Amino acid sequence: MKFCYEITGGDFSAGGSASSQVKKTLKQFNIAPQVLRRIAVALYEAEMNVVAHAWRGSMCVNINVDHLSVVVEDEGPGIEDIDRAMEEGFSTATEEVRQMGFGAGMGLPNIRKNSDEMELTSTPGIGTRLTLTIRF
Repeated sequence: MKFCYEITGGDFSAGGSASSQVKKTLKQFNIAPQVLRRIAVALYEAEMNVVAHAWRGSMCVNINVDHLSVVVEDEGPGIEDIDRAMEEGFSTATEEVRQMGFGAGMGLPNIRKNSDEMELTSTPGIGTRLTLTIRF
């Protein structure tokens, strides 16, 4: 089963809707609550990173028998230093984004913590691609 969602950069009112839809769908498959929580956290963080940092993006989710695979791609400024971006507390969020309660620098570390596999690539000035796998 495959689902794709469009994500609009800067649209904080719609932020989280894609990850909520995925969680709602997965509840129908009787996935263990602790796994469902990991999925919800990882997908929400990934979605909100697109909202906070990019112009637009997409989240494509593939539900397999024993795992979930996700690709989140965006068009935006990209990530200059991925190693640094993976550090807890590091953020390039604007002051405006921080005032809304986002941009604490925990998004990528939380995604890594809640995923079984994660790969992040980025081209500055073009965008970012995140792939992750979470096993059931």
